[in-house]
Amino acid sequence: MVFGVLLAGGIGSRMGNNEKPKQYLNIADKPIIIHTIEKFYLNDKFEKLYVLCPEQWIGHTKNLIRKYIGETDHIQVIAGGVTRNETIMNAIRQIESEYEVDDETIILTHDSVRPFVTHRIIEENIKYATKYGACDTAIPATDTIVQSDDNQVITTVPDRSKMYQGQTPQTFRLKKLKSLYESLTDEEKNLMTDAAKIFVIKGEKVYLVEGEVSNIKITYPYDLKVAEALIQDKN
Repeated sequence: MVFGVLLAGGIGSRMGNNEKPKQYLNIADKPIIIHTIEKFYLNDKFEKLYVLCPEQWIGHTKNLIRKYIGETDHIQVIAGGVTRNETIMNAIRQIESEYEVDDETIILTHDSVRPFVTHRIIEENIKYATKYGACDTAIPATDTIVQSDDNQVITTVPDRSKMYQGQTPQTFRLKKLKSLYESLTDEEKNLMTDAAKIFVIKGEKVYLVEGEVSNIKITYPYDLKVAEALIQDKN
């Protein structure tokens, strides 16, 4: 079984919008979150899709799904957690309460504000996670990456040919992800910025899926303009 988990827990502080989180802003007269959900809803590989959002936005999210997609049991909206990984754990607990999962059960996690994910990326995530157990979507870094340990002066300049920019989806065997997360100390959990890092610090291999430059994460007001241009280009 394969489950899709769409992470919509952000509040959009960097977007400068105090009225609603960024995933509910419109591009091409439709909320960003709906554009993203549709990409996964059209893929028949998923047993079920889970959308995790702030608790106070659950009703609004359900209403949007009914308006743009229709009544369906294939999508469930539940509350996210305090952190990204706790949100994923909430999804896992929900899946386990509804299904008999096994060692081959796959969970694909994706940012709700990456609406331009492609069918190829989704398919390859499922394929690689099924074969290898864990994969992450990334593109080669085009800019030189510099590291600063004190945020003031450059400490080192890594070899750009070995640097990648992470995207999503990130896809894993569900039970393996859960067991690795539960083995972390509280200090380690606080350092985890995404689920792939859990596998890496535990010495587990995470395979690369080639992303797309267009698979942008809508974070800043400028990104909305880029997203509108991408939508127009596809029409």
